[in-house]
Amino acid sequence: MELTERIAQLLDEKYATDEVFADCFTVEIELKPGQKLYVFADSDSGMTFEKCQKISRFLESHLDTNGWLGEKYVLEVSSPGLGRPLKFLRQYLKNLGRNVEVTRKDKTRIAGLLKAADETQVIVSQKVIEREGKKKKEVEIETAIPFEQLEKTIVKPAF
Repeated sequence: MELTERIAQLLDEKYATDEVFADCFTVEIELKPGQKLYVFADSDSGMTFEKCQKISRFLESHLDTNGWLGEKYVLEVSSPGLGRPLKFLRQYLKNLGRNVEVTRKDKTRIAGLLKAADETQVIVSQKVIEREGKKKKEVEIETAIPFEQLEKTIVKPAF
């Protein structure tokens, strides 16, 4: 079993058995050259600094005890952040009502408000200006995008 898989399994067990982490999940684990391990974790109720710190300490003790990365390594545990694509339905549900940019596999992009998400699709709402004669009116258009057509979805900060 690869190290990242072992760490993912270890974290899944921690989430399942420790009520502090009951709503946590691992988004991604990256092992980079120079013994640098990056763990991106999220939580349905929001990922706090304290949760990241506790996960980091938990992993550190296992890494040190088992010698998985040797004596010198870098471990960073954080939430995925705004620039990282959403990967799981849980993340989509957590970000309902936020602005997103969806890139489809055909490279077309849709920017708008994430209105809904389920196991099959996401719905993005966009406001567009339509003309009726000389009048302009703002209309909301909802676009359903099946998950199999999604390449990536990024949450865009609102300013």
